[in-house]
Formats: sequence, C-alpha cells, structure tokens
Amino acid sequence: MTAAHLVGTLGMFGVILFVQIVHYPLMARVGQENSAAYAKAHTDRTGLVVVPLMVVELVAAVLIWVNPPPAAPGVAASAGLLALAVIWLVTSTVSVPCHRRLLDGFDEAAHRRLVRSNWIRTVLWGVRVPLALLLTP
Repeated sequence: MTAAHLVGTLGMFGVILFVQIVHYPLMARVGQENSAAYAKAHTDRTGLVVVPLMVVELVAAVLIWVNPPPAAPGVAASAGLLALAVIWLVTSTVSVPCHRRLLDGFDEAAHRRLVRSNWIRTVLWGVRVPLALLLTP
C-alpha cells in the first residue's frame, strides 16, 4: 500500500507542478474563440491522468493512516492525510467550479482564481512528497 501511496503522491506532484507552471498560464493565451474547446479538452484529458492518481493516493493514505508502517513517524500519516483533505477541499470548492466557468469561454476572474488557488494544492502536494517517502519502508 505504501508503494501505491508514493506513486500516487509523486505522480500528482509532477502533474500539479506542470499544470501550475506551464499549462494554466498558457490557458490565458488560447484566445476567446478557442478557449471553451480548450478548457473542455483540458478537463477531459487531465481527468484521465488525475482522477486515477488522486483516488489511489486517497485510498492508500487512508489505509496507511489506519495502519501506519511501524517504523514511520507517528505524525507522518496524519499530516499527510490532513494535507490531502485540504487538497480535495480546494479541488472541489475552488478548482472544479473555476474549470466549469471556463467551459463557457475564457473568464479572466475564474482563470486568475484558478491559478492563485492552485498554489495551495501545489505546495501541499510538495509537502506530501517527503511525508510519503517517510511512510514508505
């Protein structure tokens, strides 16, 4: 389970870094005419990568929290799960609604909110990487 957790966390950290530094800033350059189609393609294609990784990571994190590896620091599983809870909260309450608005065409306020709020997820996945390594024997 710890290997699946590590793969999910490392995978999501890589994806979120790419999205934050490369993909989201480029969304503003697509142009109004193509932005809705671009947002739809982004949502569909990114979902194929992100949803399985996030689900594997969440299930593994909960199982590790319930039954942590004996050699792991006690706080690592709890801190990792707390960070993941905040990531899921920001995803569901901020990121998803922003993406839905962008499906109707480029909306500068929604895009700005998406980019700014995504830093929370980026930093928290960055925090989760060393925690996942601590939890992996």
